[in-house]
Parts: sequence; C-alpha cells; structure tokens
Amino acid sequence: MSLVALLLAIAPVMQGDTTLSLEQAMRLAQLNGTQSAIARVNASIADERIGQRRADLLPNLNGFAGWSRSTQNIDEFGLPIGTGLVTEPFNVTRFRLSGSQTLLDLPALARLQAAGDSAAAAASDASAFGAAAATRAGAAYVRLLGADATISARRADSALAADLLSQARELATAGVGTDIDVTRNEVNLSAIATSLVLGRGDRDRARIELLRALSLPLATHLELADTLGVEDLRLPSTEDEAVAVAGANRPELAAERQRTQVARLTQRAIARENLPSAQVSGYVQESAGLSGDYNGTWNVAIGLAVPILDGFRRQRRHAEQTLRIEAQELREADAVRQVDAEARSAVIDLRSAREQISVARRRVELAELELQQSQERFTAGVAGSVETTNAQRGLVAARDALIQARVALDVARVTAYRALGLAFPGTGSTEK
Repeated sequence: MSLVALLLAIAPVMQGDTTLSLEQAMRLAQLNGTQSAIARVNASIADERIGQRRADLLPNLNGFAGWSRSTQNIDEFGLPIGTGLVTEPFNVTRFRLSGSQTLLDLPALARLQAAGDSAAAAASDASAFGAAAATRAGAAYVRLLGADATISARRADSALAADLLSQARELATAGVGTDIDVTRNEVNLSAIATSLVLGRGDRDRARIELLRALSLPLATHLELADTLGVEDLRLPSTEDEAVAVAGANRPELAAERQRTQVARLTQRAIARENLPSAQVSGYVQESAGLSGDYNGTWNVAIGLAVPILDGFRRQRRHAEQTLRIEAQELREADAVRQVDAEARSAVIDLRSAREQISVARRRVELAELELQQSQERFTAGVAGSVETTNAQRGLVAARDALIQARVALDVARVTAYRALGLAFPGTGSTEK
C-alpha cells in the first residue's frame, strides 16, 4: 500500500480524533512503527544503490587545471645531443577536460540487474515489517476490546449480585432466609467487585500496550470503534485456499525469491568478467610552456580489454557464489514451508475460535437458565443461597469464556491477515 493511502487512512487519528478502528490502528502501526520505518529507509538505500550501479555504464567527465615548474634531463631520452644536459627551470600551465564512456560491459549490466532485484527485496522486507507491526497493533487492539468487554460483564455481574444480596436481606428480614444466605451473597458481591478492579488494571495495561504498538504518546486517550467477534468474509475457509492466497501475497516469500534471483545475477556477473569489455576515452587540453602561448591538443582512444588470467580468482568467486545460491535456495524453500504452515494454522485457529464461540454462547444460555431456576427455588424457600451464588459464579465463568472465545476469533483473524499476506480488514464482515 502506498504511503499516501496510509496517510489518508490514519489522518483522523493524527488530527486528534480519538475514535480508532481496528483498520486505522493497523494502518497507523504500519506507518508509525519504528521497525517498519527503518525498513522503508533501508528500501530507499537499496534504490540509491541502483543509481550507483548504473553509473558504471554512464559517461565519466573530469576536469584538471595545473601549474608546474621543473627541469628536464635531456639525456634520459637517449637523444644524441650530448651528455649531462639539463634544462633550465621552466613553467607549464595545463587545462584538461577528459572523459570516457563504456561501450560494452556485460558484468556491469548483470550487477545493475542484481541491484534492481536487491531493491525489490528490500521493499518486500519493508512490507513484511509493516505487516508485522500492523499485526502486533491489531492483537493489542483486540486485547483492549476484550478488557473493555470484561469490565462491562463484571459491571452487569455486580448489578446482579447486588440484586441477589438485596433479595437475601429481604428474605432474612421476613424470616424466610438466614443470615448465612446474606453473608454468602455479600462475599459473592465482594469477589465480583475485586474482579472488576483487576479488570480495570488489565484494561489500562492493554491500553498502554496498544499505544506503544502505535508509537503514540502513552497519555493519548483512545476510544475503540470496533466490537469483539467480527468475522471477515474475505478469509478463505479451507487450508488449500489459504496456502494459495499466502503464496501469492506474503512479502517474505517475494523477498526470498528476489534474493535468490540476486544471487544468480551476481554469479552471472562473475562469469561475464571473463568476457571482453570496450571503452572509448579521450581528452582536450590547452597548455602553455616557455612561450606563454596556449596550444590545444586532443586525444581519442577506443580500447578492448580482454581478461586472460587473474590467478583463478574469478573461478573461485564463481564457485563460492554457487554455494551461496544453494544456501539461498534452502532459505527460500524453508520460507515456503513456513508460510504454508502459518496459512494452514490460521485457518485452523479461525475454525477453532468459531467453534469455541458456539460452545461458549450455549454455555452462557445454560448458566442464565440455571441462575433463573436457582433464584426461583431460593425465593420459594426450597433451596438456600448456595445454589444462587454457585449459579452466578457459573454465569461469570461462562461470560468470561464467551469473551475469551471472541477475543480468540479476533486475534486469529488479525493473525490470518498476516499469515495470508492480506493487509487489513475488508468489507462484508459480520459480528459473532
């Protein structure tokens, strides 16, 4: 996804809007995360290396301006004009513009192609880091949703416990109930109040974790726009479909494939170093000597360099690069297997979370029915408060299980985006 699209997606948050959706949180983490930002810088560095490699094929120009004063031993030239003849000191002023242009350099072309693939691999790495940052933020967002849902459940439990306590007191006053029934309900209410306090602490820690994942100031106030248990209809339902989607979209796979190509192009460049290379060069010059008058000279040369022997260094480098390709192919194959396993696990986790929600929802229904029946028995005087307090504890546990099942579904959904290479939530979602 382009940087402009990311900025548009998280603009409301950056402008001070404290309502944050899961999609905005994941996009903001991708843009704002430290590791993903560093990876984008590394991708830009790799882009600059392309220009460095291209320079090997572009013209080179050099300017020179110099002045010298020297003497010259004429005898060293072997001219038959005497011996021991040394000139008087003389001055030379010289201005030169020289240049060269590569006509044919196949190794340089291969290195340029390798630099392009290296830049593409760096860009894929940046996408992978961004996706990882988005996944961490998405999981933190879901944990905060779960903490909020737990607090809401404890508040409802507290209200119910207070009603049961009030009922127990009324029955005790009427002589139908006992003091132990009142005490049990007071203990139950106190336990739920303790859970509520602990839940608030968990929520505050989850909020800090989310802000840290978003690289936002820890004093930032956030309101979460999404709810628990959201299903994304884009996600594949079978393992084979998931593997196909992941294979086409995971940036880690693209990066490893590009690195393999870089290794092969580097080997090709080494092999081409045995081939001739051609270059044209020349210069124009203005110089002045004893007379002080400037005279122009020029030179043009075309050269063909033919490598013959460099102590078998190229052959050893070629053999070394063959081993590097073998190692890179092993890394690529391992990445394929890793992505395959993660994609299949994502589908399994989603399926398991859906089943957990179904079971947990039925458990809540049964717990509510049990509490209702125990209240009726307690009011009728045929049972004590033990049944009602146990029934409420069962309801609390059932509600917690449903919340955790919904959290598990959302965490599995966020993890699936990462495992399948899908960036963020899409439309067509339903709440479970």
